[in-house]
Amino acid sequence: MKVLLVYPEFPDTFWSFKHALKFIHKKAAQPPLGLLTVGAMLPQAWETRLVDMNVTRLTEKDLRWADYVFISAMIVQKPSVMHVIERCRKTGTKVVAGGPLFTSEYETFGEIDHLILNEAEITLPPFLEDLAKGSPKRIYRTGDFADIKKTPTPAWHLLDLKRYAALSLQFSRGCPFNCDFCNVTALFGHRPRIKDAGQIIEELDAIYNQGWRGRVFFVDDNFIGNKRYLKTQLLPALIQWRKGKKGIPLNTEASVNLADDAELMAMMVQAGFDTVFIGLETPDEESLAECNKKQNRNRDLAESVRTIQRAGLEVQAGFIVGFDHDTPSIFQRQVEFIQKTGIVTAMVGILQAPFGTPLYERLKREGRVLGDMSGDTDGTTNIIPKMDPALLKEGYRYILSCLYSPGNYYRRVRVFLKEYRKPRVGVPIDLQYIFAFFRANIRLGILGKERFHYWKMLFWTLFRKPRFFPEAVTFAIYGYHFRKVAKL
Repeated sequence: MKVLLVYPEFPDTFWSFKHALKFIHKKAAQPPLGLLTVGAMLPQAWETRLVDMNVTRLTEKDLRWADYVFISAMIVQKPSVMHVIERCRKTGTKVVAGGPLFTSEYETFGEIDHLILNEAEITLPPFLEDLAKGSPKRIYRTGDFADIKKTPTPAWHLLDLKRYAALSLQFSRGCPFNCDFCNVTALFGHRPRIKDAGQIIEELDAIYNQGWRGRVFFVDDNFIGNKRYLKTQLLPALIQWRKGKKGIPLNTEASVNLADDAELMAMMVQAGFDTVFIGLETPDEESLAECNKKQNRNRDLAESVRTIQRAGLEVQAGFIVGFDHDTPSIFQRQVEFIQKTGIVTAMVGILQAPFGTPLYERLKREGRVLGDMSGDTDGTTNIIPKMDPALLKEGYRYILSCLYSPGNYYRRVRVFLKEYRKPRVGVPIDLQYIFAFFRANIRLGILGKERFHYWKMLFWTLFRKPRFFPEAVTFAIYGYHFRKVAKL
């Protein structure tokens, strides 16, 4: 059997970093971890190839070579998915699909030959058995959750590592919280399921032995869902593994209650983590109560952010406007909160309702669901908000224009650098990163509208925080991408 693993293209989004990646001559931020894991689960006798459409073209020759195309995608990739399916239909190539998009919207993909829904560790094996017998069914579903201790190491050999800015691993699935707009628990449950420390070390060894020294993103929706195991097993193993090795800085996603555990933060930093993404959503207590964001309530969110950053973990954060309790003052409040906390990478979106979430069900009963969500932070929504839609969109644009105007953005970088305690993770010098500095000097420091702010920040960093000079250049490049995406 010849199987072509296809990962559809991402649009130009906040997290694509497409405009920033050009500075280091990379094609994509991260590879398709789900497809690589599926690739490792296929029979060894099969021929497998990977086409990540974010780094290379999908050709007619590729499609004619394959007996089956296996495709996985998130909601934001849907336009590219539809294009791939149409091309497969024209060449007569059968399509097998799985992943969050298809699990949520499988009824809308009548042209797909086989749907492997929910978690592939459970639903892929029976499909492969039926396929071997010559009688595969169209849909494979399960309400059970997989034991990810049995999940294989991803098929890294299918990748051209040089095309990516970072690699990704998964330690856990599931989240103990129940935010009403989030479909993580609908997909993966409330009880965090974990891999053991030995598995993670084996996966890290696999990429390290292939020469990778760059960033690794732990893609868990809440890395700290099982704090006890982290402290007693995984983090000590990572600390031991890191001894004598260079590179491999780590980042992940976590809930804001990380700020309450100084020991955990210290161990994470010692293990090589330097960045954490947190869903802060809003500084408004009523809106936090509305969306059941219990872990964010009744605390000084700004001080929690500062505590985490002082511990050596850069806080990247997500924010939402458009809650029922939001008033027109929320737009300025969001800007002020983000500016004063020095959250450089601040993703702001209008509230959307993913299928299967408590929010979707509530708004559907109220007749306020307009259709499927885009999954993008593009100023669109699939719900009817309480606030006047025109005012909401205008306020959203105001937030973006404030946050990513050169003056405010570079000012926020300086606020962060004043608070941050940089971990000592030695990253080998990459020639492309040296070139990126010179490209930034030309594009941002000479040709860019922000050239005054760019040079002011670089000289400020050089004289006040010289150890942070690489971070200052990186943030400047990020800002260029954010302004492109926000179309400022």
